[in-house]
Amino acid sequence: MRVLVTGASGYIGGRLVAELLDAGHSVRACSRNPDGLARFGWYHRVETSRVDLDDPSTLPAAVEGMDVIYYLVHSMGSGDSRFEDSERSAAEHLTEAAAAAGVRRIVYLSGLHPPVEDLSTLSQHMRSRERVARILLEGEVPAVVFRAATIIGSGSASFEIIRHLTERLPVMTAPQWINNHIEPLSVRDVLYYLTAAAAVPALEGVNDAFDIGCGSVYRFSDLLRNYGRLRGLRRLIIALPIPLPMDQLSGGWISFVTPVPRSLAVPLAQSMAENAVTTDGHRVAGFIPDPPGGLADYETAVRRALQREEDGNVPTSWDTSWQDRVSHRQVSDELPTDPDWAGQTVYSDSRVAYTDAPVEDVWRIVESVGGHNGWYSTPSLWNIRGILDRLVGGPGLGGRRDPLRLAAGDRVDWWRVERIERPNVLVLRAEMKVSGRAWLVMRVDTAETGGSAGMTRYRQDAVFLPRGLKGRAYWWMVAPFHRAIFPLMKRNILSAASETPGRGPDRGSIHTDGH
Repeated sequence: MRVLVTGASGYIGGRLVAELLDAGHSVRACSRNPDGLARFGWYHRVETSRVDLDDPSTLPAAVEGMDVIYYLVHSMGSGDSRFEDSERSAAEHLTEAAAAAGVRRIVYLSGLHPPVEDLSTLSQHMRSRERVARILLEGEVPAVVFRAATIIGSGSASFEIIRHLTERLPVMTAPQWINNHIEPLSVRDVLYYLTAAAAVPALEGVNDAFDIGCGSVYRFSDLLRNYGRLRGLRRLIIALPIPLPMDQLSGGWISFVTPVPRSLAVPLAQSMAENAVTTDGHRVAGFIPDPPGGLADYETAVRRALQREEDGNVPTSWDTSWQDRVSHRQVSDELPTDPDWAGQTVYSDSRVAYTDAPVEDVWRIVESVGGHNGWYSTPSLWNIRGILDRLVGGPGLGGRRDPLRLAAGDRVDWWRVERIERPNVLVLRAEMKVSGRAWLVMRVDTAETGGSAGMTRYRQDAVFLPRGLKGRAYWWMVAPFHRAIFPLMKRNILSAASETPGRGPDRGSIHTDGH
């Protein structure tokens, strides 16, 4: 089959492409920024196409010659309150282009919700998903719609919410929706259904929607408790009848406690206010048999997610904002050495040190900074700064996709990977709420001159371009903390590099330039 995957850079899309390729399909992956797809291992096995669903003129070339189209895009998390209109028009554009190109089938992953005739009774997020499903089902091209509830897998937004709420809060007070019923589904089983939908003979000509779930119904509070039990944590959850707009309050609280931003947490909280269980009697089994070994229950899905993270193999994440943020300019051209910055105020903190540990060992530590690995200096100060950033709407210490490897556009706590040249240069751009622009640049190379010739040189630069008086005041306010954090960070990174297993505790010595 010739298959087009929209949303190929997303959490599901990025994994589905690999599954489709393994199943023998020819895949065209599309994105607003096709260059950003280069981060995926499947990039050189697919054809890529630039598609902006808000611009119908980009669709004909993308859908031409395709048998099946996977529609895996949505505007949730964009922060735009008009996302319903955007999603509706995008679905209409796609159905028209697919019909004109003679596409045989559209496959859409929607959300699971109570059966309703009046869409106004659903949350905004779920209402939009269902409206898109109906647009596709009413179009000229047969559509297969899968409705799924919470998807459990490494890197999924729902899994991140469950994990962080449980691990960080021994006692939780929550609104009544904490006792709503939900039927989660393993990401592995979601991918199984989606992949099968491309070519299973029983779906030929079928235009229908199917509920998909794990077959076991839980309360949302059970998801938290069971996760805690698997992690050896006992948690007390108290449901309170609070007569307040709990979607906004719950979403704000979730975004504060977990890495998931408010723009995504609020619509997810809205969805939690509705039961999400299958109600069609597992009709999908009449077209697609259950996966080999059966559907995974919640506990199995959690164990798989945790194991995948331990293995350092998380191919996609809920945080896909990188796809529209990757800079096409080299950050070295934007830093203050460029003449474009002439006349502007630039603050910096530069540190240099030398070690006889190999470049590759130092780079291994550099590339693993942030997330669970920390920043190799005063964790309490980093945590306080992260909390303050969260309070003003910033990302805070939001973690990272993969504990060991980075790619351009990856989020690392409140930083974004702007440039990476393995094993020599890592440039992180700050996304915290601050009056100015900031970078953290880490370079690893071999010193060529002076008394340190032949040793590994590590250079660490924090660069800040203030905006107005507030920006200047901010820099001088945090300067004392920088003097505590950055020297320690430099020293601990090199110490960690010197302790690589197999070389012994005395393998490397460290020399600084006095900064």
